[in-house]
Amino acid sequence: RVGRPARPVPPTLSTPRLVSLGQMVTELEAFVIQRDEVRELNFLLCGPIGAGKSSIINTINTIFKKRIYVTHQASSFTKCKVGTAQDRFLPFVLYDTMGLDSGDNAGMHPDDFITAVKGHMKEGYQFNPLNPLNENSPYYWENPSLSDRMHCLLFVIPADRISIMDSVIIQKMKTIKNAATAMGLPQVILMTRVDQACTLTNNDLHYVYNSKKIKDKMLECQRALDIKMNCIFPVKNYHEETDISEDVNCLMLHALTRIVQWADDYVDKYSNN
Repeated sequence: RVGRPARPVPPTLSTPRLVSLGQMVTELEAFVIQRDEVRELNFLLCGPIGAGKSSIINTINTIFKKRIYVTHQASSFTKCKVGTAQDRFLPFVLYDTMGLDSGDNAGMHPDDFITAVKGHMKEGYQFNPLNPLNENSPYYWENPSLSDRMHCLLFVIPADRISIMDSVIIQKMKTIKNAATAMGLPQVILMTRVDQACTLTNNDLHYVYNSKKIKDKMLECQRALDIKMNCIFPVKNYHEETDISEDVNCLMLHALTRIVQWADDYVDKYSNN
């Protein structure tokens, strides 16, 4: 009797694309911005409602605090610091936002994203889908410095929903992307919910880079927003877990390392402008 062929051994997340988990944590905790005029790198999260923007903040803080971390979804422009288990804050912050919606009267207005990217939006501004921030508001910075601007734009797109995502939402993201591109701002896609898009990956995250389904979803993201494949990162957020997962951490740390490097390059390039 001929048995079924053995299941292939999944590649480890540490090779060949990822360096060791400990090394990535150490390097990010020791990271220093090239230019003294900027004390924190600012990352703006942008994506549809329910894509996992707040969960990304939770996941990143979980990694560095070494415990499950939970925060609430944003209804205002919210600055979220990244803290370590030693109660030290790292020199990069994430700005949480209201999600994009297909309706004209719901979700965050694309103009508000563009205003935030340019550094004109003050923390605590309450989003209004009908009335985006204007120059007469007390939450409007008139002359933002490089420190006030965003240094990387993070599009958050759920892998299991990209195929059915409303074209209006995609067009809104394209509008935001084009404005960021005009500023020379680095942009990445954090492709969330990879475990929901692929049964193989759901069973074992080690298969994420060998999954044809995940590769196809990355290609869909690439076509939707015209962002290079090496700027698209499949990730999984902490959601139902009550314990730390090295596989979840490794995927997010790989993405975060590149984001920090590219944002630092942006600051270095535009520091004299």
